[in-house]
Amino acid sequence: MKTIFDEATRDELITRINTLDENSKALWGKMNVYQMLKHCTLSEDMIAGKKKFKRMFIGRLFGKMALKGMLKNDSPIARNSPTVPGFKIEETDGDVLAEKAKWVAMIGEHVNFPHTYFVHPFFGKMTKEQLGYFAYKHIDHHLRQFNS
Repeated sequence: MKTIFDEATRDELITRINTLDENSKALWGKMNVYQMLKHCTLSEDMIAGKKKFKRMFIGRLFGKMALKGMLKNDSPIARNSPTVPGFKIEETDGDVLAEKAKWVAMIGEHVNFPHTYFVHPFFGKMTKEQLGYFAYKHIDHHLRQFNS
């Protein structure tokens, strides 16, 4: 399974991100390209520990089971999967190129990820290995959403 902590995988993702532009259209979902980029940089901020989110009650009940199901194979995250409310981006306009450059830089920082575990607001405590797989799947999901 691909992980964000692998250099070749990060390079592949960055190449795919760089195909996005202001005219990229979603194949599904409600986000435009700017909102998706902002959503993904917010996720990177959470992974880096720069942004904190409270655990969701429903996640405390079902998070571990959902994580296990998501990480059991290489299949992509399903279209129109729910998101943590704090990750929904309301603003619709912004600098796509700047947000894209920010995201690329943040992905490059995974080479120095210092933690052995991480706490996700829905899935709960995750090992570094689980986080690497999840982060890849999340990014891949949104790049597929924009046919990239």
